[in-house]
Amino acid sequence: MKKRKTFLLLLMMLLPMVASADVRINGIYYYLYKTTAEVAKTPEGAAKYTGSITIPSAITYKGKRYPVTRIGYDAFRDCDGLTSVTIPNSVTEIGEQAFRACSSLKSITIPNRVTFIEHHAFAWCDSLASVTIPNSVTNIEVGAFVGCI
Repeated sequence: MKKRKTFLLLLMMLLPMVASADVRINGIYYYLYKTTAEVAKTPEGAAKYTGSITIPSAITYKGKRYPVTRIGYDAFRDCDGLTSVTIPNSVTEIGEQAFRACSSLKSITIPNRVTFIEHHAFAWCDSLASVTIPNSVTNIEVGAFVGCI
């Protein structure tokens, strides 16, 4: 019985991570936390991100400022019309599969505050020909750039 309660508690804690984004500001979806924001994927049924995207270093929602510190799990996955992304220096992590299969993404510059790039973050970005990674990135998980040219 204790294992079941522990499992249910864990499941309830994870539900916000699979829920839809908290807010949409200037066409970008975000999860909001106590003091920070994370770029989120578009909700099911919404149009995917396309063209050139500039992620702001912070957003303001209901009068509160949230620094954007993470590009979340699947945030831009399968956005085959995404051509470029400007990542602000406020971002410190790029989540698992964040840009996976963005087939039109040609180059990416990782800002110097990023320290962690998760598994398959840029996997199968067929057109990705240029990646600039600063020395600040101390942890790149295996497969982060698998399938890239």
